[in-house]
Amino acid sequence: MTDPGALPLYLQVSELLMRDIAAGRLADGQRLPPERDMAAELGIAVGTLRAALADLTGKGLLVRVQGSGNYVRAQTDPASVYALFRLELLAGGGLPTARVLSVDRLPKPANLPGFGPSPHAHRIRRLRSLSGTPAAVEEIWLDASHAGDIALLDLSESLYLFYREHLGLWIARAEDRIGQGPLPGWAPAGFPRTPGTTLPEVTRLAFDQRGHPCETSQTWYDPDTVRYTVRLT
Repeated sequence: MTDPGALPLYLQVSELLMRDIAAGRLADGQRLPPERDMAAELGIAVGTLRAALADLTGKGLLVRVQGSGNYVRAQTDPASVYALFRLELLAGGGLPTARVLSVDRLPKPANLPGFGPSPHAHRIRRLRSLSGTPAAVEEIWLDASHAGDIALLDLSESLYLFYREHLGLWIARAEDRIGQGPLPGWAPAGFPRTPGTTLPEVTRLAFDQRGHPCETSQTWYDPDTVRYTVRLT
């Protein structure tokens, strides 16, 4: 059965290519392979690929030259729904996907940084994968003033896309702090490390379109699978 929160396949392909462009694996001015060859390599229908290429063209990341093909037009800040997702496979890139483990509305724990006016928050726990490989677990706390209730089936693979489309909330920027911490006990069996193992940990405070802190999160990732990457241009 299809995951109701999954992004459409053409958009998944678009995001994958967008991350390859951002990482420099597809260089500015590079000509993409013929569409049929590219679709066969990705294991998708030509129509799906064309929808993905049209999405990239609309975002200014591709230029179509009649009779010649599609050419990469690199940007320093592509309009990706995963623009703030900093984990990549060790080989580079990888399509981010997520499986929501639980969603609960709870009083804010005292150890969280200050964010939002409500004494309650929605706690969202997820398993993150890159191109199908389990890579990280994360715990997100969204201030409850933005939504009365959030059901597990309401959430898409991109929380920030869900926030924008359903809550009218834009994550405009985020501050990350990198450290180490033990993998929590709620980590699912599909994650390659056992609970209690010390792993790299990313603590994030996210700000809305008005500049107010609205969300905080912790992410523990497997350094044998992925790395945390920030590109300065």
